[in-house]
Amino acid sequence: MKIGGSAVAAAGGLAIAGMASADTGTGETGSSAADASASSSAVSGICTLNAEVTEGPYSLEGALVREDIREDKEGFEVRYTFTVVDQANDCAPLADALVEIWHCDALGEYSGFVGGNGHQEEDNGTFLRGGQLTDENGRCGITSIWPGHYASRAVHVHMRVHTDVTLTDDSYTGGEIIHTGQLFFDPDINAEIQATAPYSANTTKETLLADDGIYDDGGASSGLLTLTALGSGVSDGYEATLTVGVDSA
Repeated sequence: MKIGGSAVAAAGGLAIAGMASADTGTGETGSSAADASASSSAVSGICTLNAEVTEGPYSLEGALVREDIREDKEGFEVRYTFTVVDQANDCAPLADALVEIWHCDALGEYSGFVGGNGHQEEDNGTFLRGGQLTDENGRCGITSIWPGHYASRAVHVHMRVHTDVTLTDDSYTGGEIIHTGQLFFDPDINAEIQATAPYSANTTKETLLADDGIYDDGGASSGLLTLTALGSGVSDGYEATLTVGVDSA
């Protein structure tokens, strides 16, 4: 079923958002695209929920609250802009929500689980993990790198949205997880990136997005990011935007 050009699936009587677009040239900036999407949702009072997707085996508790999660990891920059809207509040932007992401490095290794993809490297348990609180517009930004790949899964990023957390010096305590999902990337752009150093050093067989067992299950395409190139080549990085529909009720 197609609604407004997006694929939509029903889950518990609620709509799940469909595929976003990829823009490799000029176009809306992440903030303006997020503004437009959030404003449209708030005006209509109808928003779509991002699909709930397994958090997978590589989650850790107590993420660092920080804007830049790269540490010393090599890879092509990705500047994420997330706008969280709440169906329980007429699709209004959700302020003070902690948006947490985590993903593997260019060699397919997760911090805290290094060696799972066959590469030995230093493991401090924190690289490429972290989160930020949304502002009054429901928006937050996180800077990272484009993920690498590992066997059995297409390139992806994990996400959780928390409410009512208490901030500590560099992390958080308490709160409630109201959304667990995964984010995905345009396959053509990803193919070029995975063939370029440092990603090309990872010789593990890659699973394509079309063959991923989670991507098409239960509307997970709602996590497909809108990409805008930061320069003339893939090594210059990308801005990645997504409006994340949640239900805080």
